[in-house]
Amino acid sequence: MSAAENSIAIAPMMEWTDRFDRYFLRRISRHALLYTEMVHAEAVLRGDRDYLLRFDPSEHPVALQLGGCDPATLAEAARIGADYGYDAINLNVGCPSDRVQSGRFGACLMASPRLVAQCITAMRRAAPLVPVTVKSRIGIDDQDPHEVLPAFLATLADAGCTHFVIHARKAWLKGLNPKQNREIPPLDYPLVHAMKQAFPQLHITINGGVNSLTEAREHLQHVDGVMIGRAAYRNPYLLATVDREFYGSAAPVPDRGDIVTALAPWVAAQCADGVPLHRITRHMLGLFQGQPGARIWRRYLSEHAHISGAGADVMVAALEQVSQAALARAA
Repeated sequence: MSAAENSIAIAPMMEWTDRFDRYFLRRISRHALLYTEMVHAEAVLRGDRDYLLRFDPSEHPVALQLGGCDPATLAEAARIGADYGYDAINLNVGCPSDRVQSGRFGACLMASPRLVAQCITAMRRAAPLVPVTVKSRIGIDDQDPHEVLPAFLATLADAGCTHFVIHARKAWLKGLNPKQNREIPPLDYPLVHAMKQAFPQLHITINGGVNSLTEAREHLQHVDGVMIGRAAYRNPYLLATVDREFYGSAAPVPDRGDIVTALAPWVAAQCADGVPLHRITRHMLGLFQGQPGARIWRRYLSEHAHISGAGADVMVAALEQVSQAALARAA
């Protein structure tokens, strides 16, 4: 099974799924497919490449999501991503932000399927050993998704794309901001399910509004994969049983305290290398979501991680606070 065929994936989220978040999530699930934040292809070619693309080997399987609309630029960025060792290269055809639209990439590309096909062809030629995938919406603005989505998939399939992640909402490019576009357009799960029936040869992952592993299991009766986004960010421990339930792992489910303890040496090394602690711990605030001590954990990290010189000892101390509170309740 290639990385692109994983049954569970964590969505690429701007300013969230950076390398610190991915390293943390990998302590919870060894098998779920992780994604980078979207990186514009031009930035890969002209920016600080190591800063944008480097990742820890333990993050595998991990996919690089690219934005852009120029086939040649995307092809070179895909080649570079493959050389960095990413397990899949994903083209963003779903982001609805104004900044993305002004650069003519993201969801607005759903109006130009032939251009997307040209991009896919160029990327596949440049990175022939790595799956090139597409993440899209079901349509944009006044498009009829029941007409547009099948035609879109057929066009890209003809270009050789076999792996699709479909956010089961329209994107409204005018009138709704990105946050509203994640919430207001209604979800149409049956349409995405129907695409798997219409294109059985394609690997289709569904995205949008999935809040639990129970929901993921239900979707997997109809499609090949499920992508979870903000639910996994708010409550990262949601992933704790993924390896056992979806990948047949016999490894014990990780304990929250063990996750923190295992992270401590890496966090210490990152801080020693100049990374501010809060850049790491901001991703960990939801680790105890729904558990006794969750508020203590969040408050301690929020109050201490920004202090100059803060290191892994802050994280360990926060865990001790949670443990002491648990003992006090049990007494």
